[in-house]
Amino acid sequence: LGESDIAFFAPAAVARRLRRQFPRSLHKAPMLMPTTNSPLRHALEDWFGRHRIAPAVVGEFEDSALMKVFGQAAGCVFPAPAAVADDVAEFYGGRLVGKAEGVRERYYVISVERRLRHPGVVAMTDVAREEIFR
Repeated sequence: LGESDIAFFAPAAVARRLRRQFPRSLHKAPMLMPTTNSPLRHALEDWFGRHRIAPAVVGEFEDSALMKVFGQAAGCVFPAPAAVADDVAEFYGGRLVGKAEGVRERYYVISVERRLRHPGVVAMTDVAREEIFR
């Protein structure tokens, strides 16, 4: 379907403060992360290492929506695809802190059919390509 940069989000007041010295401001910042078995976790840890940043990981999540809810409620930083920044702001109250340059996630549609035929699946993939990953 497409790919997206990974960005860091936080509640508005926290994001404003951390945005000033990004990415250095993430050092020791309270951070929510994907679990250690996640490819995104490994990519983010490599990025932190390259920037000599050691965030204070206060929670690990398998479910990215739950991570966003906890990030807003607990005043923590959390990663999410930059492609959905507007949705993160609208639904979770997260504001952009900055992008993890070079950290990207790819999104795929997997189907048993060689060509997508089901109208619902075709509609979803069209919207994803046109609206999310434009």
